This record gives sequence, C-alpha cells and structure tokens, in this order.
Amino acid sequence: MILRTLFITILLSIPVLSQAQTSITLEDAIRIALENNYQLKQAENNLDVTDNAVLNAKADFLPSISASYNGTRRVGQQFDQTTVTFENVTTQSLGGNLNSSITVFNGFNNINNLRRANANRSIQIEESQRLRENIIFTTASRFLQVVLNEELLKISQENLDVSEQQYIQIEAQVEVGRSPNVDLLNQASLVANEELTVIQRENALESSYALLMRIMQDDSGTEYSLVMPDIDELDLMPLDYNLQELMQEAIQNRRDLRAQQLTIDRNRYDVSIARANLLPTITASMGISGSYNDRFRAFDPELGRSVPLSYIDQFFDRNVNSFIGFNVQIPIFDNLSRRTNLQNTKITLKNSQLELENVRFQVNEEVRQAYNDYMSIVKELDSTQKALTAAERAYETEFQRYEVGASTLIELNQANANYVLAQSNRIQTIYNFVFQEKVLDFYLGQLTDSVEL
Repeated sequence: MILRTLFITILLSIPVLSQAQTSITLEDAIRIALENNYQLKQAENNLDVTDNAVLNAKADFLPSISASYNGTRRVGQQFDQTTVTFENVTTQSLGGNLNSSITVFNGFNNINNLRRANANRSIQIEESQRLRENIIFTTASRFLQVVLNEELLKISQENLDVSEQQYIQIEAQVEVGRSPNVDLLNQASLVANEELTVIQRENALESSYALLMRIMQDDSGTEYSLVMPDIDELDLMPLDYNLQELMQEAIQNRRDLRAQQLTIDRNRYDVSIARANLLPTITASMGISGSYNDRFRAFDPELGRSVPLSYIDQFFDRNVNSFIGFNVQIPIFDNLSRRTNLQNTKITLKNSQLELENVRFQVNEEVRQAYNDYMSIVKELDSTQKALTAAERAYETEFQRYEVGASTLIELNQANANYVLAQSNRIQTIYNFVFQEKVLDFYLGQLTDSVEL
C-alpha cells in the first residue's frame, strides 16, 4: 500500500516538475495571450478596413478624372473629300480624350458617408479594446484558477502524507495490540480515498492548465511554471466601494456601451443617406479630346495644294474639342425602393436605441452582481480564517486525545477532514477575493495590461 501510494505520488508530481522549465507571471501570461490571440489580429485587420473606408469617403469629395486613347485602321471604300469620290483605301486614325466630373450636390450624401465611415471606425476601436479587456480578464481568471488548483493539490498531497504516516503508526499499534484491526482497515480506506482526491486534484490542475494554454494560444510546446506572490504577500485589505458610484463609473468607461452609442450615430447617418437619395443630384463635367487621321488634309497656300497634316497639327491643334456642362438627375419613381430603404433605416435606428437601453441595463446588473460578490467574499475572508484556526486547534486536540486513547480513530479522521476542508475553503476564498477585484475592474471597464495582485 505504502509503495503504491509513493509511486502514484511521484507520477503525479512529474507534470508539476516539468512546468519549471519556464517561469511566467500573470503579466507575462497576459502579454503572450495578447500577442497570439487571433481575434485581436482579426480586429486589427478590420480596423485597417475601416481606415480604408474613411479614406474612400474622403476621396468622394474629389473630382473623378478619366483618360482614354484609341486607334483604328480601316480598309475599304471610303469617301475622299478632295476628289469627291469613293476610293478603296486604307486609313489609320488615332483619338484620345480627358474627362472630369464632380458632384456639386447630392443631398449632402458625401458628408454623411464620411461621418458614417468615421463612426464605423470608432466602433471598431471600441470593440477591439473591449475584446482586449476580455482576453486580459479570461487570462487572469484561468491563471488564478491554475494557481488555486496547485494550492489545493498541495493540501491534498500533504493530507495524504499525514494519513500514510498515521497508517504506519496504527499498523504498529495493531501489531502490539494497542489498537483494533478495524482501525487499520478504516485508515486504509481513508488513505485510498485521499489518493483518489489527489488524482482528482491533479486532473483539475491539468484541465485548468490546458484552458490557460488555450487562451494564450502558445503552440511552442513550452511548459510553464506559474509564479504568484506568496499568500502572505497578497493584499487582502478590502476596499470601500459605493455601488452607485461604481455604476456611474461603469457607464462612463465601458467600451461596449460606447460602441453601442456610436452604432446609433452611424445608423442616424444611414437615415440621412437614405433620405438624400430622394433628392436631386447635380454633377458638373468637363473634358477635352483630340484626334488624328492620315487622310486628313488641309490647303497649303505656299504650295497651292492640299497636303496631309501631321499628327501634332491634328491632335493638338486642328482636331481639338473641349466641353463643359452639368447634369441634373431627379428621382421620380423607382418602385418605392428608395422610400422603403428610408423606412428600414429608421427602424434599424430605433432598434439600436432600444439595444442601448438593454446594454446600459446589463452594465448596471453586472456591476451590481460583481459588487455583491465582492462584499460577500470580504465577509468570507474573516469567517474562513476563524474556521481554519478553530479546525486546526480541534485537530491538534483530537490527535493528542487519540494518542492517549481518549478518542477514536473515526473522531480523529473527522477532525482531520474538517481541518483539510477549512484549509481548502481558506485558500479558495483568498484567491476568489483577489480575482473578484479584477472582476470589478473588468465590469467597470478599467482592466489594463498591467494587472497587479
């Protein structure tokens, strides 16, 4: 039994020892998670998309310019102006033009498009920051869970060691007739149960470690040892919070609430854009063109006859045309498409306003719940300390009574179970208290990369 227990204990300690290859703090884990998280990388790419949309909206204020150049070769009968006859000839012609147009009025559509693009970019920034806070929060949560499971595993292993020592003592007492054989059987059952507890704690540790590695998204295969301050070094001094002040602070800081407010602004611009589509659009245009034809001739006074004109004379002088004009487009009837679109954008705006109220309500509820949990854990800090002190004294007293034969093994094991439970409750309360402060920061929108414990 003892050899088997020792073998199991050594096997369970191997994963923990292998983690000592690289030590990381909570800040290190958060940094790795932020560097590797694919969602943050996608958010950065999406922000580039919104930047391009803003640039495109600004470019809509500029005139559009286009140029073209073409060439044609014709073979067949063509009319010759000089001889006033049709001849079977081959002609070559070239032509080019430069056109420009600019929107003079389109119901301020360009302005609203630019405002909408800026609002969309701001939404993306706020959502990216909230995503960043979520990653920090999740990483801190899983980091602390791993550390908690390590502490609970240590308690279970220490308890198993004590039970094994008691087994050896009881075995010796049974051999000399000081204790009944049933005590040895009971102690063997207790050792086996505590071995099971150690295995369960080890499994819980491995599972929590896997979850931490998942949020860190580190596929290098590196095994990490988590570094935490000693429990005695943790700041367990409760802070004096005011619930109403916390709610107001959350309303001002929460990124998801800002994103929803910006969504309302964007939807307002959508309404303005849809309304502008019902108004006339005025555009101004201008252009210049030139052409060349190898059959084009002109009379030369010096020679007294018509001669072919050169490319430069035709394209840049004789055959140059320019124009300037404007166009007014008035929407009259398009099967109610524009009006239906306007009504849909108004409905979307109303829904986003309702969603804002829902987000504001959710923020208040999250802060209220986090505040109540914090106040509850503050009370648990004092009660678990008292329970641990009392359970420790009770176990020591019961052990002394058992040594002199004034108590039974069942009473001793019960006192030991109470002591182990008090230790576990104390450890969990301490780490829950530390984590609950970060929960409050998260719901207040104040969580940063530098998380201090």
